Amino acid sequence: MKPIGKLIIIGGAVDTGSFTEKNYKEEIESNLNFFEKGILKRIILESANQELSRVEVITTASQIPEAVGEEYVKAFSYLGSNNVGVMNITVRDEANDEHFVTRLREADVVMFTGGDQLRLTSILGGTEFHKLLIKKYQETNFVISGTSAGAAACSNNMIYQGSSSEALLKGEVKITGGLGLINDVIIDTHFVHRGRIGRLFQAVVSNPMILGVGLGEDTGLLIKDGHEMEAIGSGLVMLVDGKSIRDTNITDVSIGTPISIDHVVVHVMAMHDLYDLETSKMIINKNHKKDVDRYAKIDR
Repeated sequence: MKPIGKLIIIGGAVDTGSFTEKNYKEEIESNLNFFEKGILKRIILESANQELSRVEVITTASQIPEAVGEEYVKAFSYLGSNNVGVMNITVRDEANDEHFVTRLREADVVMFTGGDQLRLTSILGGTEFHKLLIKKYQETNFVISGTSAGAAACSNNMIYQGSSSEALLKGEVKITGGLGLINDVIIDTHFVHRGRIGRLFQAVVSNPMILGVGLGEDTGLLIKDGHEMEAIGSGLVMLVDGKSIRDTNITDVSIGTPISIDHVVVHVMAMHDLYDLETSKMIINKNHKKDVDRYAKIDR
């Protein structure tokens, strides 16, 4: 069953992974790099009631939920969307509480902030909140968005640990179950700035059936029908496809030993390039320069 809802996953901002900054109003153009290129605006435009949509910001992953939630409310307000609330669900009992479940039921959009993706899955996984999230995504015109940790948690498989410098040592990358909104992919964020290509290589060579999705900073993917992916934002998306791997030593070497991989296919997507998960086909947008100029201006 293809979901009716839409998924928008974002790689995070270059500096903090969210966009909590000082001097917000005075420096909004520089503070919100990825929203300058239209990502937050696109979330609003893809929602059922656009600027009138009810948006709920989920700050569960963050260690500074009040500050992060406030900045998102300001950001959406700056784009003309003022029907925005913040839900800081901190324990599993709250994720089963009818108060939060009702708010989710009435929402048109949810936005998962950055932080620690393991907090998201351990607190929300299997709760009434999680069950309704999946049901709304599958059955209604509902938008789920996540940045940084909020994006990494969206897939069925989730990277939650692993240093970039040692990512190609067997066992260094730790993987667990995510929120299960999209299957057969694994998502990594802050991909360019933090040099995380090795993390996706190990994730994909361990299970070549899944597609590795590396989201650069200030960059996102809009996913419709569960398989149609469009790159949005100013940076790059890298896709690591392991289905054509010819050989690897991952089952032969001990933990902590470098991994060898023969023949990994990598795709690089820029703004408005398309990729189909079902056919593994990519379409490159030839009007990239025109789109960059158009989306560099915020539609106030």
